[in-house]
Amino acid sequence: MKKTIFLILVYPILCTPLLFAQHQLSNEDQITILALIDDYSKARENQDTLLLKSILTEEVDQLVSSGEWRTGISEAMKGMQRSTASNPGQRRLLVEKMRLLNSTSAIVDARYEIVGEIGGSTRRMWSTFLVVKGKDDNWKISGIRNMLPTNDD
Repeated sequence: MKKTIFLILVYPILCTPLLFAQHQLSNEDQITILALIDDYSKARENQDTLLLKSILTEEVDQLVSSGEWRTGISEAMKGMQRSTASNPGQRRLLVEKMRLLNSTSAIVDARYEIVGEIGGSTRRMWSTFLVVKGKDDNWKISGIRNMLPTNDD
């Protein structure tokens, strides 16, 4: 009986920290992450391997809309170059939301559009980026998930 009463009294106190909201991204981190995603878009557009290498982690992995997994910076960069060459057009990433998971990692959701040069058609997708803050306080991309929405409700 005493244990039950003790648990009834202590349990709410132990659970209280779970009720607090997640930490918010600072304005500085938000601006830095937006610039990171913009740099990714520019690097893809211009096939800038030096910029890509500076903004991706060594263990980056990418799942593209075709279902191909690219694991590691070398494989990811090669795949990105192939994809950019075979899917010409202007790439746009429009960040919709960011969410801090902990002090060194965040999720970034963006609309991903490729405006085709031929006929002006636009391919509309979603991208989710996992970004991490390194020991040098620089944010880098650690994971990318591209999704092609269906017309199903």
